[in-house]
Amino acid sequence: MKNYNVYCLDLDGTVYHGTEPIPEAVSFISDLQSQGIEPYYITNNSTATPEQVIEKLASFGIKTYVDKIMSSALVSAKYCKEHYDGATVQIMGEKGLHDALVSEGFTFVTENPDIVVVGLDREVSYSKFTEIALAIRSGAKFIATNGDKAIPTERGLLPGAGSLVKLLEFTTGVKPVILGKPESHMLAFIKSENGYSKEEMVMVGDNYDTDILSGIRYGIDTIYVEGGVTSKEEILSQAEKPTHLLRTLADWQL
Repeated sequence: MKNYNVYCLDLDGTVYHGTEPIPEAVSFISDLQSQGIEPYYITNNSTATPEQVIEKLASFGIKTYVDKIMSSALVSAKYCKEHYDGATVQIMGEKGLHDALVSEGFTFVTENPDIVVVGLDREVSYSKFTEIALAIRSGAKFIATNGDKAIPTERGLLPGAGSLVKLLEFTTGVKPVILGKPESHMLAFIKSENGYSKEEMVMVGDNYDTDILSGIRYGIDTIYVEGGVTSKEEILSQAEKPTHLLRTLADWQL
């Protein structure tokens, strides 16, 4: 097993299942920290702020810091800052997305925006869809936090941000720029902002279609962990396989 300096961990399905921590993951993170390695936490969830993610992890006994959280909301705000600095923004989303864009200095408008950013919005309405669709049709750049079709909850799989994005794409005929996993923007920002090399980075996750593919597309090593979205049988059938396959994170030797 290779030693890495930069571990990028998916959250739901890898570190916890909904409201329940995965004990092997909690122990793995503790072992990393005892060796002076603070992992990054990579999530497509655009609704939560970094502080809320930190609070949830703390409830599982995991201590971390704001600069170790990378969400699809944060990467969307960083991307917009890099490509559309000074633009006006209209969003479909929740506090995590709103606060991320505020932190990058964006001005919000309710009509005629330069860009629209769409994430999961659990209070979405026909009126919201109408305003965002009209903005896209009028030429606003269309940014999506992620393309997740569904999100796991205690009730089962519920519609994800990608479901809302697809509706807007269908009605406007415009394809968005998607920034969350399996795209590799989050990994790229972590590398560029900290001066890491790809050789010292590894992406850890349970979902082939998001976590593992994001690492493969970015050209870094990957660790697949069983027990989440993608079965081991599905992993073995893929043309491009993870670098490492584990039953649990307890199997990884540091």
